[in-house]
Amino acid sequence: MRIVFMGTPDFSVPVLEALAGSKHQVIAVVTQPDKPKGRGKAVVMTPVKEKAVALGIPVYQPAKVREPEFVQVLKDLNPDTIVVVAFGQILKKNILDLPPFGCVNVHASLLPGYRGSAPIQWAVINGEKESGVTTMMMDEGIDTGDMLEKASIPLESDETGGSLHDKLSRLGAELILSTLTKLEDGTLKRTPQTDENTCYARMLKKSMGDIDWTMDAVSIERLIRGLNPWPSAYTRWNQKTLKIWKAQVLEEEYEGVCGEVVCTDKSRILVKTGKGTLSLKELQPEGKKRMEVEAFLRGYPVELHTVFERSC
Repeated sequence: MRIVFMGTPDFSVPVLEALAGSKHQVIAVVTQPDKPKGRGKAVVMTPVKEKAVALGIPVYQPAKVREPEFVQVLKDLNPDTIVVVAFGQILKKNILDLPPFGCVNVHASLLPGYRGSAPIQWAVINGEKESGVTTMMMDEGIDTGDMLEKASIPLESDETGGSLHDKLSRLGAELILSTLTKLEDGTLKRTPQTDENTCYARMLKKSMGDIDWTMDAVSIERLIRGLNPWPSAYTRWNQKTLKIWKAQVLEEEYEGVCGEVVCTDKSRILVKTGKGTLSLKELQPEGKKRMEVEAFLRGYPVELHTVFERSC
């Protein structure tokens, strides 16, 4: 099939690679406009554009795909299908109805669960036992189209947002090829979604990482893993931000206030939470590198009864 691929971030790249290496023809790639990044504000290509350029595939970067001028570009390309993976713009009916085989989306959750922009991180934060990817025939709703195929994996006990991201991106690359084969030969079954068991995976914000120590230790530990690597979980210590990258839940209860350091020595920092205790394992002082708790304590001794605070 002749395919137009739409995607932008790292998550989309394995699917593009799989399509480019298949029997199908990727005739064009559509991605978000390049943006300035970093302290120097140098304009950089999106990960998908970078891969498309390396593969020699024509790239389009419309500010708005819905504009009539670009819709005409898509008509002229005459694709059999459009494959969409984390593109970042909403497709309207004039594009959805354009290809004869429709627009197929690779979504990073087991729909109808976790519709929205951050399904990977919320699966970790909410303590799900499994996650996966779903291929879906797109409609005008947000992740509400008919489900086509699913593939699932279990979440490890130390799963992070970053590790699950990488696993699901590779899983999506495998699933899209199966879906397109069945779509082309007419054997693909479409399953309408219901609104039962749906959880909206709202967009992540940096403020979400500001640890509320009145929460239970289990929830805080999941938050730390889910927001790793971005936007990361953090607390306030000595009037500076202290990022926490890894922690362990302990059932022991200690006297004190939530956020208080109830035990500390050369290799441990134990913090009281709303329920249970959190043992901090990997930390990052403001402006410094990440380090294991033992290395952290050698340079940054933490006094007993210190209270970690929220930034806001």
